[in-house]
Amino acid sequence: MAFMKTADQEKRGAALNSVLAAVFLTGLKLVVGLASGSLGILAEAAHSGLDLIAAMVTYLAVRVSGKAADRDHLYGHGKVENLSAFFETVLLLVTCVWIIHEAYDRLVVKEVEVTASFWAFAVMVISIVVDVSRSRMLYRAANQHKSQALEADALHFSTDVWSSAVVLFGLVGVKIANGFPALGFLVKADAVAALGVAIIVIYVSIRLGIRTIEGLLDTAPPGIAEKVKGLVEAVDQVQDCHAVRVRTSGPRLFIDIHVSLDGSLTLKQAHQLTDQVEQHIQQAIPDADVTVHPEPAEDLGSRPPR
Repeated sequence: MAFMKTADQEKRGAALNSVLAAVFLTGLKLVVGLASGSLGILAEAAHSGLDLIAAMVTYLAVRVSGKAADRDHLYGHGKVENLSAFFETVLLLVTCVWIIHEAYDRLVVKEVEVTASFWAFAVMVISIVVDVSRSRMLYRAANQHKSQALEADALHFSTDVWSSAVVLFGLVGVKIANGFPALGFLVKADAVAALGVAIIVIYVSIRLGIRTIEGLLDTAPPGIAEKVKGLVEAVDQVQDCHAVRVRTSGPRLFIDIHVSLDGSLTLKQAHQLTDQVEQHIQQAIPDADVTVHPEPAEDLGSRPPR
């Protein structure tokens, strides 16, 4: 029988490929950046270095998040993915501080000669190709397995494509300035490109930060409570659905609800009906972990508002 990868194995494989790609790009950009003196490429090397750390954290998070629930983590270990995304956000912001500082120095304080060599252009083109490939791979795995950690990684690396394009623009400016002295002001294009990288990274950091905080604070996905209430109240014999609570933990969605049923139902009948409610929700929201608390409809009037 052919070997079939589990979801956890596929997620780990995607995260490990991302780590290997980050190792390759970081080393390549660092060598070419130091040789050419390009701040844009050195900024990209620093960015890729933090990408490597972020990719490693993501890999570890994916491994840990796949562990089953235990007595100390009753909802599983999925929040580790949110925590890794938060760590990645901090790293991105640190990168921005360094890039902006260096770009300011080169624009205002000091002169640094940049060599727009063949290898400088080649490394950025290679970077774009690798980043496009790994971001697509990560997006596929993230969508298939509902992994926030892989999705954050994919978003991170897809923006690397744009930041690399900005650096290419800066190198083109330097090349033009070297060939046409009248356009000497373009020699600063490399530093301007580095600022462009910083702006892109700040934008990504804000997006990742918002999503990470929402996940850590158990913010429910938009419209999910209303969707669950509508699904449950469409089930025969369910008179009311209330006290809907939804939280995420990694790829899992945990749903707790109260339903009002006919008070004359036997315990067995009520249990069968709650099973039906769970199945109805899971058909619309696969892999949801659903808990249903039944209440007799007669108690509706005496129940305190929720």
